[in-house]
Amino acid sequence: MKYLIEFIESGDIRKTAIYKHLKCHKAEAELIRFVCQGYVKGLEEISVLDMLKSHYSDKTYTYLKKLPLVKKLLDLGWITQISFGQLKAHESSQLELLNASVTPSIALLRLLEEGSLEIQLPDIKPYTDHLEYLQDQFDMVELLHRIATFKQGAADSSLSIGRLKNKLTLLTTRIEERLKVTDTPIVVEEFFEEKGLDEKEKRIFLALLKEEYSGGEGQFRDMNVLIELISFDEYEKIKNRALLEEGSRLITEGVIDYEEILNMFGGVSRSFYLQDEVMQRIIHPKKSKKVTKLKLDMLVKEQDLFEYLKPATTLDDVVLHPKTRETLQTVVKQVDKSVAKKLREWGIKGKRKGIDARIIFYGAAGTGKTMTAMSLAKTLKRPILSFDCSKILSMYVGESEKNVRRIFDDFKELSTKAKVEPILLLNEADQFLSSRSEGAGSSADKMHNQMQNIFLEQIEQFEGILIATTNLLGNIDKAFSRRFNHKIEFKKPGKKQRLRLWQFMLPENADYEEGFELSLLTRYELTGGQINLIIKNTAYKVAVRAESVFAMQDFVEEIEKELGSSFDAAKSMGFKI
Repeated sequence: MKYLIEFIESGDIRKTAIYKHLKCHKAEAELIRFVCQGYVKGLEEISVLDMLKSHYSDKTYTYLKKLPLVKKLLDLGWITQISFGQLKAHESSQLELLNASVTPSIALLRLLEEGSLEIQLPDIKPYTDHLEYLQDQFDMVELLHRIATFKQGAADSSLSIGRLKNKLTLLTTRIEERLKVTDTPIVVEEFFEEKGLDEKEKRIFLALLKEEYSGGEGQFRDMNVLIELISFDEYEKIKNRALLEEGSRLITEGVIDYEEILNMFGGVSRSFYLQDEVMQRIIHPKKSKKVTKLKLDMLVKEQDLFEYLKPATTLDDVVLHPKTRETLQTVVKQVDKSVAKKLREWGIKGKRKGIDARIIFYGAAGTGKTMTAMSLAKTLKRPILSFDCSKILSMYVGESEKNVRRIFDDFKELSTKAKVEPILLLNEADQFLSSRSEGAGSSADKMHNQMQNIFLEQIEQFEGILIATTNLLGNIDKAFSRRFNHKIEFKKPGKKQRLRLWQFMLPENADYEEGFELSLLTRYELTGGQINLIIKNTAYKVAVRAESVFAMQDFVEEIEKELGSSFDAAKSMGFKI
């Protein structure tokens, strides 16, 4: 404690060992000493008013003029303001400080104990392996984060931003010097050179890599945090967003990817992560066998069970009943870290990451069940595999029970090989979900019941997102009903929803006859699937004309065909042209 004792007892404070490290004038250093003298006597909190009055006259309010000195010491990080027993950030005005209390900061206590705050770096030696190198780089990421936090004023920093930047420079230089004398190849540096990453892209990569090594659910996955690490002003923050947008090198080169997550305020945030192939290469650099992730769509082509669907829309693009949208957003929000944490703490969710949901979509054909399932997949950035349940009997005559289990076994195998978690869509699942026969004597009934029992067992064990579609829910077996988290009805769209569907699906760049009144088409009670088909059939008819203009009569004719009505019947339910 020699530095502390020298500092509080010295006749000339400027001759003490730590004075040069304070980076302040003698008058400010004297105030620091006053705080330290009280601290060693057991006074954890020192009144700013008492401190100033002990050094300056109160007859002419001279001490009030010295409040800027206290403000500067707070900004330098040598003292910390206390408010109601808690540390307080440096947002107070000078007059507010007058009746406040302060205490020595962690940085000051460390300086008094060690005599210096300069970073103590060992001698320059070669890196013996990539883990030594990563430790230095992770320290660099942590320094960048502390600098960003200091700039935001989000928390009291134990060091001034100047000293943090000095540490960053020293550490960066040390990494460069150690790399120069290292003969052993460092896999991360080889990767940087191969991809041609610049300094900012490297820092983003290292921050995400640090996240992987530290457990994978921390702060460095957030887009705004990553931008803060590589930006020094507001202009740079705007400019640097391009490094994490679609089309950026990191994303197009398959280095990183992201998930879009609905936050508690209803907005969408991005959570970034390193691709599996990249992680395998970094974590296991000595593996001679190249680790590759097989593409799910290629794997699906090699089998005859599932169809690989390619979603074109997100949930924002489809017309849904408000209650349906609310339910699906509840499912989507499970990927939010705070939501998942609560569910685990309450014992509702296990340690497995990802969403667990079993959902039934029921309603008439053409009401958007499959499209909604695909849109949910695109919103979650998940692939989706579809199985047509109506084929189970015709495809596997005599082996239906065995192949019900195969659906789930093959799905799990494909997911494992591709290292992804697809959504499983079971289309036309009526026969799986319907009530089982009681006291059935025929072999067909026994087979059907056995098939359903196996299906029930697999549903119970399923991890991930499973969506089953059916036209009717009235005949569903109660055992199945209990196994599904959500049962969502898809009704035929009302007039307002039909208007939105027409607006959404009609070609934007087409020409329409004068006086074309879209609202008139909403009188026909059509599903979304029917509207889509009618628009396509009408477009085929109009496109072959020399003058390709859509007329109301064109749509009416196609509507009549779709509804199977005669011309006279159509008039009664439509309108006159």
